[in-house]
Amino acid sequence: MNENFTKTNSMVARALWPSVMAVVLLIVTAWIFVSWTINLVYVPAGKSLLLTYKGAPLPFLPGYFLSNSEPGEFAKVDESGNPEQKGVIENMKGPGRHFYSPIWWDREIVDDVVVKPREVGIVTSKIGKSAPAGVILVEGDLGKTEFKGTLRKTLGPGIYRINPYGYDVKVISTETVQSGGQTKHAGWVEIGPGHVGVVTNQVTDTSRGMKTGLQVETIPPGNYPINPREQQIDIVSIGFRELTLAANFKTDNEGNLLFDESGEPMILNDGSGITFPDRHGFPVHMDFTTIWGITPQQAAEVIGEYGNVDSVQTKVIMPKVASICRNMGSKLSSTEFLVGDTRQEFQQNVSDQFQKELKEIDITLLMGLVRNIHIEQSIREPIQKAFITDETNLTRQQEEKTSATETLLRRATAEVMTEVKTVAADTERMVRTKMAEAEKESQEIAAKTLQEVAAIDKEVAKLESEALVVLGEASAESRKMMEQAKAEKFKLAVEAFGSPQAYNKWVFANGLPDDMELNLFYAGEGTFWTDLKGFTETMIGKQQMQPTQPVKK
Repeated sequence: MNENFTKTNSMVARALWPSVMAVVLLIVTAWIFVSWTINLVYVPAGKSLLLTYKGAPLPFLPGYFLSNSEPGEFAKVDESGNPEQKGVIENMKGPGRHFYSPIWWDREIVDDVVVKPREVGIVTSKIGKSAPAGVILVEGDLGKTEFKGTLRKTLGPGIYRINPYGYDVKVISTETVQSGGQTKHAGWVEIGPGHVGVVTNQVTDTSRGMKTGLQVETIPPGNYPINPREQQIDIVSIGFRELTLAANFKTDNEGNLLFDESGEPMILNDGSGITFPDRHGFPVHMDFTTIWGITPQQAAEVIGEYGNVDSVQTKVIMPKVASICRNMGSKLSSTEFLVGDTRQEFQQNVSDQFQKELKEIDITLLMGLVRNIHIEQSIREPIQKAFITDETNLTRQQEEKTSATETLLRRATAEVMTEVKTVAADTERMVRTKMAEAEKESQEIAAKTLQEVAAIDKEVAKLESEALVVLGEASAESRKMMEQAKAEKFKLAVEAFGSPQAYNKWVFANGLPDDMELNLFYAGEGTFWTDLKGFTETMIGKQQMQPTQPVKK
């Protein structure tokens, strides 16, 4: 029975297997279709996906019983990024394909924040606690803010993925504010070469040592992202400037200068230049040129005191130049302005006083110079004529002095020529005397030298003769000693052999040749001639056995 049951189940399973596979395939197909149609969200480049978790629509589905996030806060998520609360998720997804079911999620594609070059992003936080009273700017960064409000930190050029639920971003370039003739900059601030930035703080920050108002320290040339809620920048030109106050001259219709009878250009009474009355009330026209400037250390004080650099020129430099020239020039007469020493002293006094007054208000002066002083013709001509007469008299006096001086010069020249000839003659006589003395001394030295040479030759001859005598004696003594040595040798030899005869025999033996052969023949008494035949045969046989020797010539 069990076997039948097992077979029945096996048959049922085989019958149901295709149905089960069809159902599974249908479910997978449905899931793929839903994921790639309903759940698919495509985020293009330059945009991000903002997600809000809604929870499950039905109680038996996961996420239905999650609590809502606090107002003004992002929904909490676990370490894996799964939501633990209903609400807006802080992290947004970047470009690409993402799969989120619209049943559980609200999906919104938002633009990324683009801050272009020469722009600044001002960020306002909409999440966090309310900022304390009096706090205008809040600290922190994106995703790390504690309070609501405008962030102190700005965004530089770039692309940012910023959640619009938590932050608002305002992109600005350069903002300018006109205030009392001043132009203040914020946003993207460019400070060019030859300029500095004078900073005005809008808020106080004790933690950073910042106080509201104008700051003493300036910022150097460069590019700066400035939060307009925090600071404003005055761009100040530093260095030296030239200012000339000059009187205008009369011209004809073609623009050519008009000159008076004395050849001086005619002044145009239009208030140009510096005009003031002299000590007698006669008008004086004056030209003045100054080169003044502002250093980086002086820029903040200039902005605080005068507003801008142009105001310094119009409100300080020009009035002071006119005031100093008028005050000091009104104490002199027109004649004194034309006299060289008095005029030079006036110019120096004006320059010194101008430099002193600018130093007191901390403005740098490179040069302040009175250039031209114009006196009207009706006043100038009598003075000039009087000076011309005086100069003529002085010229005549100088001519007389010059004539007398030329006479003295000619006399002195003649005396000099005479003295030159005298010196030349004395010099020639002294040269000849010295040459004669040198010649005499040279001959004396030559004679003395010959005498000394002769003495030396005599001494050499004497030494040579003595050397010959010594050599002869030495040679004779040498032969004598050699003969004595030979005799002594013979004596010793004789004594060694015992008798003179033995020594002679030894000498005779030494004189015999080494190859000499002696043959002894015995012959009895009276048998010499009989034995001579054998001697002959023997000698002949010996000679035949020996090789033939060549005859020495």
